[in-house]
Amino acid sequence: MNKVHDIQVTVPNYSHVFNVEKTYFYPDNQAWLTNNFPYCFYCCGIYVILIFGGKCYMSNRPKFNLRGPLALWSGLLATFSIIGFSRTVPELFHVLEQYGFYHSVCTPSNILQDRVSGFWTWMFVLSKIPEFIDTIFIVLRKQPLIFLHWYHHLSVSLFVWYMYAETVATSRWYTVMNYFVHSMMYSYYSLKAMQYKLPKSVAVTITMLQIVQMIMGCTVTTVAYYYRKSGHFECYISQKNFIVCFLVYFNYLVLFARFFYKSYLSGKRANKDEKIRFVGTANTNAKKKVN
Repeated sequence: MNKVHDIQVTVPNYSHVFNVEKTYFYPDNQAWLTNNFPYCFYCCGIYVILIFGGKCYMSNRPKFNLRGPLALWSGLLATFSIIGFSRTVPELFHVLEQYGFYHSVCTPSNILQDRVSGFWTWMFVLSKIPEFIDTIFIVLRKQPLIFLHWYHHLSVSLFVWYMYAETVATSRWYTVMNYFVHSMMYSYYSLKAMQYKLPKSVAVTITMLQIVQMIMGCTVTTVAYYYRKSGHFECYISQKNFIVCFLVYFNYLVLFARFFYKSYLSGKRANKDEKIRFVGTANTNAKKKVN
């Protein structure tokens, strides 16, 4: 892990800073996360047992509708993501404008100095455990549980805990991109649960945005490591950080690209549920159709 040293940069001129944001202090959160990292593994283990045990339990039982709770849950996650994006993207733009791209991928001032961006990065990390509830809806509604869905939820929770504990500078890019995509994705899920008819292009666009997110994740990680290997030893990314972050994003890129191809380009009409449920909650009851 890179050694953290004092970083002095300016922060965006926020119109208001909330009390919970003012109390943010990275060293305390990092210590808590490091000490409690095993609990993330425990949560992941419970998650796997619940979803596959739940599928077995529900196999001979009638499905639940749950459209109301699903719309509410997705709406809450959409609202959370929109707020998180609005509180973190100013810091990214400020850094790019004032300090340049190098700083944005090499200096984690977003979590070390900026209390607003730091707090919402912390919330982003913690939110990955509650997002497991997405899968519970799929199981109880007896809808297709694709590998990409549960694998993504499982692995991303471990990844973001690792990223935050390691003080990886590229976390500002990961956080802003994820908040942006999730704000659209969960809004879509909420509207679908409320039975609003949305064009297929919306689902296609969201999947494309996720692919772009993975490409950007691979890119900023590679560039940061290039800077480090070029002699910029103050760049906050070690070889271990690079390997973990790059492999995670490249792995997601392959899976999402494969999903996109099978769902929209292969000429085979995949299950409608799978087309719109790339990472999140199930929202339709369509059955598989074959050309």
